[in-house]
Amino acid sequence: MESAIHTLSDLFAQLGLDPSINAIAEFVAEHAPIPSEVPLHLAAFWTPTQAAFLLEAVQQDADWAELVDQLDVMLR
Repeated sequence: MESAIHTLSDLFAQLGLDPSINAIAEFVAEHAPIPSEVPLHLAAFWTPTQAAFLLEAVQQDADWAELVDQLDVMLR
């Protein structure tokens, strides 16, 4: 079975956020940097649903995991 291919815009849409390139850049500028000791899903700006999705994506090594990792790097 082939894995789904997602984009960073898809991840933002999945999180209920504006998926436009400008909105993603603004989100990162507004929320970065997250302290290195804080796991991405525990950053204060996520809703409980968003945090659960991010944690589950990484724990289950889901299709979204690579993009969640990319977002994590962007926010550090």
